[in-house]
Amino acid sequence: MDFRDDARLDGSQVESGGRGGFPRGGLAIGGGAAGVIALVLALIFGVNPGNITGGDPAPLGPASDLAAKCRSGQDADQNEECRVVGVVNSIQDYWPTVIQDYRPAKTVLFSGQVNTACGAADSSVGPFYCPADQRVYLDLSFFNDLQSRFGAKGGPFAQAYVIGHEYGHHVQNLLGTTDKVRGSQRGRLSASVRLELQADCYSGAWAKNAYETGLFEKPFSRQDIEEALSAASAVGDDSIQRRTQGRVDPDGFTHGTSAQRVQWFTTGYTSGDPRKCDTFAGGI
Repeated sequence: MDFRDDARLDGSQVESGGRGGFPRGGLAIGGGAAGVIALVLALIFGVNPGNITGGDPAPLGPASDLAAKCRSGQDADQNEECRVVGVVNSIQDYWPTVIQDYRPAKTVLFSGQVNTACGAADSSVGPFYCPADQRVYLDLSFFNDLQSRFGAKGGPFAQAYVIGHEYGHHVQNLLGTTDKVRGSQRGRLSASVRLELQADCYSGAWAKNAYETGLFEKPFSRQDIEEALSAASAVGDDSIQRRTQGRVDPDGFTHGTSAQRVQWFTTGYTSGDPRKCDTFAGGI
């Protein structure tokens, strides 16, 4: 995944340092390895639900402006935070071409703990999207866990896949799709699983069209896509359950199996058409 050296980045779309002062409440919608809906976190990872639904984390420093640091595609190729900026820029250049009235959502990079409008969260939650403040939250240490804990290949495009997935949740929120999930639904045919698989598909659709946003040197390579597929497979419910509890329980699924996550990312990438991502229409 190579950015054009002369591509101009908009660092204002990403904040570094976390945010504070939001009221508690609401639901966080997760992606990546650990993201689930509110209390379901505890079922997969043994995460304290208070980490996302309440509690006061230690104060963080003020959010820093990445605009001065991340100006060009060359910066994105050389710096991880700037790479996130570049991916976010591309995603948010793509979605307005697909849906009317798209509203940009900022990504907040944090370390350790962060306050959100969905409650306080820590790094164990993994990447997530908070509909209440329309922000994506990301601790970059998660990507090390993706390799060491979940066996993914890693690589820059694994990051891009996860970020694309979280912005898929933002699109779902804008379109009203998120409203189809109420409470802590789970199970292999649940609305929660369908929501997550659709976000995977949306990530794939962006990936197919990303070159057209003008930020990348060339279309993504086969190696790039394999990094995404490896990440998608690693965070399937069945894979996570085997690693964390030694058995597979379909009634506890919240995100879909490894095969389903690969399938739906591939559907989005092969077609390049978000309209092919209707996981709510029938079988998944």
